[in-house]
Amino acid sequence: MPGTRIIVEEDPRAASKAAAQHMPSVYLVDMQVGSMGGMAITRQLRDAIHAGTISAGAIVMLLDRQADTFIAKRAGADGWVVKPFTAQQLRATIGTAQPAEA
Repeated sequence: MPGTRIIVEEDPRAASKAAAQHMPSVYLVDMQVGSMGGMAITRQLRDAIHAGTISAGAIVMLLDRQADTFIAKRAGADGWVVKPFTAQQLRATIGTAQPAEA
């Protein structure tokens, strides 16, 4: 959407630090991330939200398969979409994901 700014953090261990710096309203977490899985990143972000060190944005996971929805729920994601997906599906998922209470 116009006015949307996307910040990409390639080092999964720096996700919380980048979130604290940029304070996004939505966190997109890919299930397959280098040295740290998407579940671990999602849990790290959820912990930082609960601690109040980053903003309470919705966490949306990008999953590899439908069976991974269990992992997304366990990790504390607010929403998820299974790859491959369209821009419309991602927008709808982001639009309906409500951040969990901090």
